[in-house]
Amino acid sequence: MADAEPILVTAGIIIDGDRILVCQRYRSDSYGLQWEFPGGKVRDGEDLKGSLQRELTEELAIEADVGEEVFRLRHRYPDRYVEVVFFLVPAYRGTVRNRVFEAIAWVPRQDLATYDFLEADRELVKRIARGEIV
Repeated sequence: MADAEPILVTAGIIIDGDRILVCQRYRSDSYGLQWEFPGGKVRDGEDLKGSLQRELTEELAIEADVGEEVFRLRHRYPDRYVEVVFFLVPAYRGTVRNRVFEAIAWVPRQDLATYDFLEADRELVKRIARGEIV
C-alpha cells in the first residue's frame, strides 16, 4: 500500500456570507459522526470540477458553480490513502437538502474548529478559521 496511488476525491467549500456548509458522516459509516466538507470520489474519466458538481447534486440536491481550487492535500488513513482537492463553491442553484449525511450545518467560520472534522480536513479548517482561505 505504501506505493499505491491515492484515491482522488473532490470537496466543496460552500459559502453563505460568513457561514460554511459542513456535513456529518452517518454513524454507521467509516469515521462515523465526524464532520467533512461535501464531495466524494472522482470517477474514471471525470474532470475534478465535474466530479464535484455531480457529488453536490447527489448529496445536497444543488447545481453548484464550482470555482477555484483553494487547497489540496494527501492523507493516509489506516484503511485508505486519499488526495483531496478542495474547491470554492461561490454559488449554487436549488435548495440545499441533506440526502446522504447524518446532519448538515451552516457554521460561522470562527466556529469551524469546534467541530470534530476528519483528519484530512483539519489543516484546511484551521486555515479557514484564521481567514487564510476563503
